[in-house]
Amino acid sequence: MPESQNTEWKVKWRDEYLEWICGFANAQGGRIYIGCDDDGNIVGVAGARKLLEDIPNKIRDTMGIIVGVNLLVQGDREYIEINVPSYPIGISCKGVYYYRSGSTKQTLTGPALEAFLMRKRGATWDNLPLPAFSLDDVDDGIIAQFKQWAAKKGRIDKSVLGESKGTLMEKLHLMNGAYLTNAAMLLFSKDPEKWQLGAYVKIGYFETDADLIYQDEVHGSILEQIDKIVELVYLKYMRAKITYEGMQRIERYFVPEDALREALLNALCHKQYQSGVPVQISVYADRLYIANCGCLPESWTLENLMQKHASSPYNPNIAHVFYLAGFIESWGRGVEKICSACQKDGVPQPEYTINPGDIMIKFVAPESRVIRPAIDRVTNKVTDRVTKKVTEKEEKLLALIVEDPGYTMPQLAGKLKVSRKSIAAWIKRLKEENIIERVGSARNGYWRVVEASRHENTKE
Repeated sequence: MPESQNTEWKVKWRDEYLEWICGFANAQGGRIYIGCDDDGNIVGVAGARKLLEDIPNKIRDTMGIIVGVNLLVQGDREYIEINVPSYPIGISCKGVYYYRSGSTKQTLTGPALEAFLMRKRGATWDNLPLPAFSLDDVDDGIIAQFKQWAAKKGRIDKSVLGESKGTLMEKLHLMNGAYLTNAAMLLFSKDPEKWQLGAYVKIGYFETDADLIYQDEVHGSILEQIDKIVELVYLKYMRAKITYEGMQRIERYFVPEDALREALLNALCHKQYQSGVPVQISVYADRLYIANCGCLPESWTLENLMQKHASSPYNPNIAHVFYLAGFIESWGRGVEKICSACQKDGVPQPEYTINPGDIMIKFVAPESRVIRPAIDRVTNKVTDRVTKKVTEKEEKLLALIVEDPGYTMPQLAGKLKVSRKSIAAWIKRLKEENIIERVGSARNGYWRVVEASRHENTKE
C-alpha cells in the first residue's frame, strides 16, 4: 500500500522523523510505521522495545506533545506504530513548523506560516484589523456600486443600504473592534496595493512557455476587478472562432464566460493575499491558466474539491460581500458551475493542480476552437496556387479576413493602417482573382475565402 496523507512507512528510526511527526500533528494526524519498507511490507526493526521508550521521550522533549507509540508483532518481526493525533494548536519541532501535505513534509515559513497559525487560532487574515485604513479611505463610488448590485440581487435589507458608510461597514462585518479590516480595504479601496502588495491580477499572452508576447495588470478594488478582467481577456487575449449560420454571426471562445467569471471569483475569494503575489492568468492559443496563492481547506483533497461540498471560503468576509453583491452563491457550487458551463458549451472539463502553496485551473481548447496566428491560418487555409497570386499586403488582408470574416472596410483599413481606398483596391483584385467573395449585403454580409472553402471541402 503506498504512502498517503495519513500514513508513512520507515525501515528504521531516525531522529529526523520527529519533523514528520510534527507535520502530522499540524495537519490531519496520521500514523508512522517503523520497520516497514516503502510499500508497507513489514521487515521488522532492531531494538524495537528500546524505541518504545525512547521515541515518546524525544517527541515530548522536542515538541511538548504526547502521541501513541505501540509495539506491533507479525510472526517473528517486531515493528513500531506511532499514532499522531491532529492538534488544535500549532506545533513546532525545535522552533520550526512542519505540515503534512499528501505524502510530503512541508516546512511552513513566511505568509504560509502566518496563515497556518491564524487558522489554528480560529482567525482569518481578511478579518484582521488594519489601523492604517480608515473610513476616509473607503471609496464612495465603490460603495454606491455595491449598493446597486446588492439592491438588484435582494440579498440585503434595503434599510441597510441607506445607512452611513461607517454603519454599513459594521453591518457587512468589515469591522474588528474599532478598526476596519483587511477585507474592507480590498473590497472598498480604489488602491488596495497601498496597504497590501500583490492585490492585483496579471494577465499575459504566451506563444510558448518561454515567449511572453504582451501583458497587462488589473488594479483597484477586487469588487471592480472582475468585470475589467473578463472584458480584457475576451477583447484582447482570447480570439473567438467565428462562423456564420446564414447571415447570423456566431462567436465561440474556448472558455465559456460563465466558467471564466466563476474561476476568477474563486481565485479572488480564496487567495492568500498576505503572500504578496498577484493572481496570474496565462493565455495561449489553445489553453488558459488561472493560478493563485492559496490552499484547500484542511483535510480536503482534489477529490473533495471536484465533488459536491460545503462552502468553506479561505476569506469568509470577502466571500460574504461577494455573495451579497450577487457575484457568488453560498453553497460551495463554484467548481460545479465551472464544470457545468464547460459541459454545456461543449469544451473539455477544466483541470486542477493543487500544490502546497498555490492552486491552478487549466482550460483547454478543443481543436475546433483553436485559432492559430494569422499568417499560419492563411497558409493553412489558402492553397499554394492562391498564395503565389497575392502580394504581401494582400496576404495580410487575407489573414484578417480569415480571422474575422465580418470585418468592414473601415475596420480592415484601421488594422492595416492604410486608406479605405487601398483596401477597396486590394479587395477588388482578390474578388477578380476569385480568391474571396462577398456573402450577403455590403452592410450585413461577410467575406469568404473561396479557395480556402474549396480546399477544406476537398479535404473532407
